[in-house]
Amino acid sequence: MIKRMILMVVVMTIVIAGLGFVKFRQFQAMAGEFAAMQPPPDAVTTIIAAQEEWPATLNAIGTLAAVQGVTVTADLSGIVSRISFDSGKTVQKGDVLVQLDTRQEEAQRSGAESQLQLARLNFQRMQGLVEQDAVSRAEYDAAAAAFKQAEARLGEIRATIERKTIRAPFSGVLGIRQVNLGQYLTGGDPVVPLQALNPIYVNFGVPQQEAAEMHIGRGVRITVGELSGGEFTGRISALDSVVDQTTRNVQVQATLANAGGRLRPGMFVQTQVTLGANRHVVALPASAINYAPYGDSVFVVGDMKNPKGQTYRGVRQQVVKLGAARGDQIAVLSGISPGEEIVSSGVFKLRNGAPVQVNNTVQPGNSRSPKTEDR
Repeated sequence: MIKRMILMVVVMTIVIAGLGFVKFRQFQAMAGEFAAMQPPPDAVTTIIAAQEEWPATLNAIGTLAAVQGVTVTADLSGIVSRISFDSGKTVQKGDVLVQLDTRQEEAQRSGAESQLQLARLNFQRMQGLVEQDAVSRAEYDAAAAAFKQAEARLGEIRATIERKTIRAPFSGVLGIRQVNLGQYLTGGDPVVPLQALNPIYVNFGVPQQEAAEMHIGRGVRITVGELSGGEFTGRISALDSVVDQTTRNVQVQATLANAGGRLRPGMFVQTQVTLGANRHVVALPASAINYAPYGDSVFVVGDMKNPKGQTYRGVRQQVVKLGAARGDQIAVLSGISPGEEIVSSGVFKLRNGAPVQVNNTVQPGNSRSPKTEDR
């Protein structure tokens, strides 16, 4: 009985070992097949790298500002008796904008003129009498002082009348009227904005490390969104003397011609400063760049071999040094050569050596001056 049980155990052990060996061989074969299998190729678009002439420029965000811009205000208190301008019109320096009521001052002026005439006559009489020693020198001095006081009083009244005539301090374009006929104004109340628009300033900041490249007279080009013919040129006219402690930027001011008045203070603009001669770089669409903390890279398409020695189309990851951006394009300063085929979209799903299938039916944006489409 014991021998029979031992024999049964031995037989079972042999059977189980055999089955285990068979399964092990099967799993080993499957692992070999999986190792030999290639993942399906990823669909990508590509572009042939080409050398282009790239302008040496510095881009910045700018804001337009008037060369002269004020809100015209009332100098003295009074009631508006006449409005001599229309909102949005062009005026010249010295043009009357608003006249305040001066009837009281006009009456005072008439009285002051009469007082001045009397004081002048008395002074002239005293001149003749003092020469004949008919009056004392003190009486003559009193008449002279009264004459000067009458002149000063009349001048004061005339100045008050003039200050109640509100004029344009310089030539420019008016804004929207902020007063009405019959309204009582106090000193400092706003009347109308006034802006001198030609020329016009654009103010923008540049990093402190680029400040040395900013020189008076250096060319500047600005673009204003979808404004028709929205490119304007000018030159740097001033540099700030300090660096902003918050942003570490230096404020730069450029002056541009604005004869048509199309540029308005407060507009947001893209500013481009020309730094020097153009240079040759490889320009790629921004979608071709794989950004990473350890370095930016692109994927170069080429022929590769799998472990079985079979040739397939795959990608090689190449670290690159990037330059400035221009529209949809990025300047590549080093890392790739003209003529190489570069993946232009789909880089987020690739890895070094991954197989790819090129389909260039639809290409990503690659324009130097892209335009926003209306939705």
